[in-house]
Amino acid sequence: MSGALPEAPAERAAAVVERVLAALDVRGRVTVAEDADELRLEVEGEHDAGPLIGKHGATIDALQHVVARVAFRGREAERKRVVVDVAGYRERRQAALERAAERAAEDAVSFGRAVELDPMNAFERRIVHNHLKHRDDVETHSEGEEPERRLVVTPSSPSPSD
Repeated sequence: MSGALPEAPAERAAAVVERVLAALDVRGRVTVAEDADELRLEVEGEHDAGPLIGKHGATIDALQHVVARVAFRGREAERKRVVVDVAGYRERRQAALERAAERAAEDAVSFGRAVELDPMNAFERRIVHNHLKHRDDVETHSEGEEPERRLVVTPSSPSPSD
C-alpha cells in the first residue's frame, strides 16, 4: 500500500480511489474520463456500493473531495472539477434532486409561497439551481449555514407588464 503516487493528476486520482477500495476490501474497477473541465472517476464492479457511497452520499462526497485535493496538489493552475461516481450513484441522485426540484417548483407556484428543500451540499444545490433556471415562474436561492444550508424555491414576482 505504500509508494509514491503517480505525477499525472488523472493517474494520481485513480491511484487514490484504488487504495481506498483496497483499504475497504471492496472489489471494483476504476475508469477515468477526462476533458478540458472535468476529471471523472467511475468505480464499477460486483460489490456492495453502500460503504463507498455512505449515508446520504457522505462517504462518496468526502472521497471526491480528498481525490480532488490529492490529484491537483501542487498543480492548482491545472485544477479541474473532480467527480467520483460509484455504481451510477451520481446519475440516480441527480434524477432524484431534479424530481424534488420540480415538486418544489409546482408547490411554490400552486400555493404562492416559498418551499424549502432539505439541506444539501453545494454540488447538489447547484444541480437544483441549474435544473430550475429555465423556468420563469420560480426563482431559487440558498439560505442557512453549512451543513444545514438549503435551497429555497419561490414563485417569481410578476413582471410589471403582467
